[in-house]
Amino acid sequence: MEVVSSEVSIRTGAEKMPAHLARPASGGPYPAIVVVMEAFGLNDQIKRITNQFASEGFVAISPNLYFRQPNNVVGYNDLPGAFRLMGSVSDDQIVADMGATIDHLKSIKEAKPAVGTTGFCMGGRVAFLTACRNPAVRATAPYYGGGIVKSRQPGVKPPIEYVEGLKGPVLAFFGGKDAFIPITEVDEFRDALKKAGKPAEVVFYPDADHGFMCDDRPSFHPVHSKEAWARTIAFFKEYLG
Repeated sequence: MEVVSSEVSIRTGAEKMPAHLARPASGGPYPAIVVVMEAFGLNDQIKRITNQFASEGFVAISPNLYFRQPNNVVGYNDLPGAFRLMGSVSDDQIVADMGATIDHLKSIKEAKPAVGTTGFCMGGRVAFLTACRNPAVRATAPYYGGGIVKSRQPGVKPPIEYVEGLKGPVLAFFGGKDAFIPITEVDEFRDALKKAGKPAEVVFYPDADHGFMCDDRPSFHPVHSKEAWARTIAFFKEYLG
């Protein structure tokens, strides 16, 4: 499917946030998805994934949640830089910026009103947090989101504590070799969703590492990434229609 993409500005409060928007070149309306960046920022990899969603028949947008910071994209070999950027944003600010992004999507005539969220690394946590705190989100597919059930920052509630706010199903992906997310936390996540009575599927690949979807990282796993992508597309097509 032919895709058109552009850089857009989203009003969030009194500010304007840059974002990458992609959609099929013709037709519609199409289901809408917010693609949330990794801890490393809104880089070319995330923009490519956003374009891939568009090629599958979605209106997709990836906001630059670090836009208030200078030098807001760092390389995959710069973990200290990624942690610095991650520490520069608060959950309440992120929820507000994601809400502004969803409102922007809803204003696009080619987009259907039902919205999904997906994201990778930090973006997996943000995608799930947004689904719990914004009732407009009808389905979420977080990838290896750390800190979902155990907060990584003092005084910050983990997203799972907002689980009652979920309005749609969850399809989550984790890897057994992921040093950032212990298997015990994956189990706790699955159990908490079940206890809350929320429809969810938690996919666990024992031999996958953190970042297994990213072909710019050494942890890329071509087999699992292909399978996870197919499952994600089918999931969103089923629940966003």
